[in-house]
Amino acid sequence: MEGFTLTYDHFDPEAEQLREAITSTGNGYFCTRGTAEWEDFGEIHYPGTYTHGGYNRETTIFDGHPVLNEDLVNLPNWLPLKLRIEGEPAVRFGNVEVLDYRHSYDVRLALVERYLRFRDEAGRVTSLRSRRFVSMAHSHQAAIEWTLTPENWSGRVEVVTALDGRMTNQIVARYRELEGRHLDPVSPRTFGPEVIALKVKTRQSDIYIAQAARTRAFHGDRPAETERRLHQMQDYIQQVLTFDVEEGRPSRVEKLVSVFTSHDNAITEPLAAAGRHVLRYPGFAGALDEHDSAWTELWDSCDVRLPREPRAQLLLRLHISHVLQVCSRHTARHDAGVPARGLNGEAYRGHVFWDEMYVYPFLNLRLPEITRSLLLYRHRRLTEARAAAAEAGHRGAMFPWQSGSDGTEETQRVHLNPLSGQWDPDLSHRQRHVNAAIFYNVWRYFQATDDLEFLRDYGAELMLEIARFWASIAHLNSETGRYEIHGVMGPDEFHERYPDSEEPGLRNNAYTNVMAAWIAHTAPKVLDLLPSSRAAMIRRHLQVTDEELETWRDMSRRMCVPFHDGVISQFEGYADLEELDWAGYRDRYRNVQRMDRILRAEGRDPNRYKMSKQADAVMLFFLFDEEELGELFGRLGYDYDRELARRTIEYYDERTTHGSTLSFVTYAGVLAGVDPESSWERYLVALESDVNDVQGGTTKEGIHMGVMSGTLDLLQRSYVGTSITGDVLRVAPRLVDRLDGVTFCMRFRGTTLRLAIEGDKLILSAQAEGFRGPLHVGVGDDVRELTPGATCVFAIPGGVPGAASGR
Repeated sequence: MEGFTLTYDHFDPEAEQLREAITSTGNGYFCTRGTAEWEDFGEIHYPGTYTHGGYNRETTIFDGHPVLNEDLVNLPNWLPLKLRIEGEPAVRFGNVEVLDYRHSYDVRLALVERYLRFRDEAGRVTSLRSRRFVSMAHSHQAAIEWTLTPENWSGRVEVVTALDGRMTNQIVARYRELEGRHLDPVSPRTFGPEVIALKVKTRQSDIYIAQAARTRAFHGDRPAETERRLHQMQDYIQQVLTFDVEEGRPSRVEKLVSVFTSHDNAITEPLAAAGRHVLRYPGFAGALDEHDSAWTELWDSCDVRLPREPRAQLLLRLHISHVLQVCSRHTARHDAGVPARGLNGEAYRGHVFWDEMYVYPFLNLRLPEITRSLLLYRHRRLTEARAAAAEAGHRGAMFPWQSGSDGTEETQRVHLNPLSGQWDPDLSHRQRHVNAAIFYNVWRYFQATDDLEFLRDYGAELMLEIARFWASIAHLNSETGRYEIHGVMGPDEFHERYPDSEEPGLRNNAYTNVMAAWIAHTAPKVLDLLPSSRAAMIRRHLQVTDEELETWRDMSRRMCVPFHDGVISQFEGYADLEELDWAGYRDRYRNVQRMDRILRAEGRDPNRYKMSKQADAVMLFFLFDEEELGELFGRLGYDYDRELARRTIEYYDERTTHGSTLSFVTYAGVLAGVDPESSWERYLVALESDVNDVQGGTTKEGIHMGVMSGTLDLLQRSYVGTSITGDVLRVAPRLVDRLDGVTFCMRFRGTTLRLAIEGDKLILSAQAEGFRGPLHVGVGDDVRELTPGATCVFAIPGGVPGAASGR
């Protein structure tokens, strides 16, 4: 389909690991990097397969000190297929003359394809076409197809098919001093003459992983006469298929694979399940048809058409594909959170952060059942969050900055600076704002879905315990009459403490305090939404008193927000920091995104300077619209107007390095209403950030889920301008000339809507099937009721009359 293909037309060893991450194939249960099947692990290639919840914890000894790290484990490699011609060494990029090469990625099907035409040392010319996918139709299934054509020779070939359990975690250079061996062998096995299987176990978490592979060879549709030889070890098993090929006649090899773990439901044990399932799988063509049908259904709900911006449209679709490969309906059946770097690599050790705040808005309005299941990841870890709060001397629930298997804090206490080679202290676990993100996520999910059942059974308990935590960590300053929060870090991450201070954390981070004030105002509303009997039960269960509710209301009116020079201060004391010589550092280093590492390598303290890694105070203008912020600041007794937003955004824009790709998303969002053209420039950087690896080497370690999903949310929320006020879905398009022709579907409170912009008109249609109403939609003051099967056409203020008619 047009607009769905990403193509690399030559082999580039230096870019291969980036391409492997970008062309990974997954289905929301497991995901595999786009490594060529015939290549082994090394400096150029990194095969990796990961599954939700597949964590293991190991200990590394540094200078006599134990350092604990929990990693998302690189599982056994199911890819290996190697070609040997007439008994010679297996074909690799390095030992043949590459005559033609193409590496393409079908975004619509998350299908990776390679075409390799080569000449070997004997002068034989051969073409090899490889296609591979991880099935969206069947969560445990994957498939590879090779089409092999001898162009000037006939003879005998051997195809080696293997399952390799000797994998370690090594792709992130910063972690290579940490223990990366997470798998212990259990046993290989065969299931009849065509199926090999392998079972391994994680060393600490005792998760069993099993894979089975059925490999067959064909001449056309006829099975080839094949000899098979088996070799196996405890952690590796292979089969060699030997058969004849003829000049000019294509032969095919199909490898169907099943993957199971001991976390799966409805199995006795994973090895038997893997072997049994792979025997039942259809051939490659049948499996691909089923996979295609499953993706077609997803694209019907999730596609975005942006015809005036074809490059942006392709990248948006790439991002949709990757989001769905990590978060699909298969995910909803498992205990899964959203790893910040997806299931495509090992950066951040596969942990779950606040990035989910950027992921859920797209899913909320298309596949809310997936958001629901991902939010349950947090609820299941509520007991651990309560324990963490109590241990720190607080009440309520304190969720960790980095979460993995069980919800304990997984943030390392030391972090390697690759510029200096030193291990520096890491205080980022003090980013308590992750708790605000969880509260925000539950509330926005409820607004989009009106899922009162989720709020009643899970969401309210989560939100009330988080509100209680903020009330516990805040204290009332008797001199100012304001509530304050000390000892935390904001999203910025460059500032961990005050200069020359041994005390960790900062006072009154504006983002944290405003979020706490909003939570304190919103939490009592949650109780009002519940049936009275359920609200009373939850209050009894959590022992929420009238006095506690009054404290929350008081916090919502008297939380401290620091200001200086007419802008919101990132934190108390920010105005006293030193200005940085930005021009000088850009001249010397060019890329200053990780200014903290540069300064530390020079022996200087980043805490001294007015700089930010990413949006911090500016996040407020991204998460809340102007009306919401006006009410929030007004309730706190502070003046708020559009000029405060503009001044604050401009002030921090000059001092932000955008060391996180999330920052490009955030600034693009907040600038949409202030400086639309600058917003679009940032948007294009965000769209290109992974595919072109703008951070210079991080994407190969795993795609950035936050920026990929954030670009999708930006289109629907900041540019098309969707928001929810009460029971009204509002739309306020910006940059209409670029959006002309945009079309996508949304599911608002159970009803599927189709939105389109044509010139100066906004067209909203409601699907009659499954309609749950009444629904109200509006542009500006024009609010209408949408009925089943009906269409509403609105005039867009400042639209482009007749623009659509010219297409």
